[in-house]
Amino acid sequence: MEGGFHETGKTDFTDCWRTIWKTPYIMRLALSAGIGGLLFGYDTGVISGALLYIKEDFDEVEKKTWLQETIVSMAVAGAIIGAALGGWMNDAFGRRKSILCADIVFFLGAVVMGIAPVPWVIIIGRILVGLGVGMASMTSPLYISEASPARIRGALVSTNGLLITGGQFLSYLINLAFTKAPGTWRWMLGVAGVPAIVQFLLMLSLPESPRWLYRQDKVDEARTILEKIYPADEVEGEMKALNDSIEAEKAEEGEIGEGFITRLKGALKNKIVRRGLYAGVAVQVAQQFVGINTVMYYSPTIVQLAGFASNRTALALSLITSGLNFVGTVISMGFVDRYGRRRFMLVSLVGIISCLTALSAVFFLAASHAPPVGSFESTHFGGNTTCPAYITASNAQSWNCMTCLKAECGFCASKGNEFHTGACLASGGDIKSACRGESRTWYSEGCPNKVGILAVALLGLYIISYAPGMGTVPWIVNSEIYPLKYRGTGGGVAAVANWSSNLVVSETFLTLTKALGSAATFLLFAGFSMLGFVAIYSLVPETKGLTLEEVGKLLEEGFTPKLFKSFCSKKKRKEGKENQASTSV
Repeated sequence: MEGGFHETGKTDFTDCWRTIWKTPYIMRLALSAGIGGLLFGYDTGVISGALLYIKEDFDEVEKKTWLQETIVSMAVAGAIIGAALGGWMNDAFGRRKSILCADIVFFLGAVVMGIAPVPWVIIIGRILVGLGVGMASMTSPLYISEASPARIRGALVSTNGLLITGGQFLSYLINLAFTKAPGTWRWMLGVAGVPAIVQFLLMLSLPESPRWLYRQDKVDEARTILEKIYPADEVEGEMKALNDSIEAEKAEEGEIGEGFITRLKGALKNKIVRRGLYAGVAVQVAQQFVGINTVMYYSPTIVQLAGFASNRTALALSLITSGLNFVGTVISMGFVDRYGRRRFMLVSLVGIISCLTALSAVFFLAASHAPPVGSFESTHFGGNTTCPAYITASNAQSWNCMTCLKAECGFCASKGNEFHTGACLASGGDIKSACRGESRTWYSEGCPNKVGILAVALLGLYIISYAPGMGTVPWIVNSEIYPLKYRGTGGGVAAVANWSSNLVVSETFLTLTKALGSAATFLLFAGFSMLGFVAIYSLVPETKGLTLEEVGKLLEEGFTPKLFKSFCSKKKRKEGKENQASTSV
């Protein structure tokens, strides 16, 4: 998902456990800052369930697909701005103050959403929450990294990645807990302010990053913090290492110039960096266009598209996908160093393509076997309740549930058997209540079918395919593919590509399902995933076990996949034979 992830191995975790057991202060620093990752994950997951109930409270949201997409995606738009602000604030005011500021903005956003009287106020709250998420996504891993002993840094920064997926899982649990509470979605969105307050209070008692303090010439303050983190005999060595690192950093800044635009121009002129950007941006765009955030932002809606009408059931089934995402992240930590980055992503994409293609087939099957609409059933509730498009349709006798939903009406299933002939009714709270009042089920997203549970199973397999590979490896690749002095610039460009792709996907998913149908939409994402497979196979070298110098040399020579090498060598041999033949003639 959005945010960084740092690989680590079993040895790192063992050493990490021993170190924090001796010095609990280190874990206090990491977990306090890591709440930013929890907020990140919570916001990603909570809107998927809250949206179901927002639609019930506001008819205009239920009727306008673009409004639903805007409520979801404005947090992503806010995060793009927040990430940019976070980078500037980190340098100008320090990591600690940036986290405190992110907490304040996030808390305000949660409160605004919780008390929102109309949809546009929810959108404002979503933008504020997105700003906080963007700032936290930049700052929390940085603070943990700079306030951790070098030997266990990877393991501690990994806690941020785990807290992101843990926050997503927590959001589904909280969504499920509030389904029966008065106010439902208001509690779901508003409760996000609680961890923001907790982090704010914890960070007040914690110090600034020693690296930032040292860079601001506050050497004594930096030393005081390092004395709490390292054994006494290691402090001087760390101070020297900190000094050397910052001096080298300043020298590099002088070499490449100040300002993002200046650095970007320098990066694009450098062949090695340019090829690294091709690879880094390709994996980040592919990560989003496999459709992951359609699942994370709209998971309960997708479950309803599969034929489960109950909000509570949709949330409960969505909890499975969120849990699998967390498990997949843990799996990645154990295997990505063993099997390599490139292979892990390619295998992941094969699984993703297979699952999306199968999902498309299941949704097509479900749509083609939708229950029919009956004239008697549709007029049963009174003339003013029948779907207007159904009344005026010349082919009304051929209508089924899917035809009814495409006309932006609701399907009221048969009382005795939901697979029998049902009613096509106008959308509206009173009509929906009348349908449910006769112990019938109201369908507004998908239709009753017998293969819906298979769609949920395929969603689970999709997540298991995605999380260990395309979910985490693109961030690892971007931490390894650029020369040190251009790492910030390259990583920034790739992160913007990731967030922007995320925005496009989240802002268009529901529109695509309305225009193309669920089956065609998932098939479209399968096609994007195939393009991603080709791009990664063609552009991304294996960086496992390579030093930065070795990666640079590989990019300087130019990366060519084995399949292309074989083709090129055959072509050269053929050209050689033709040249020999022409020479002999």
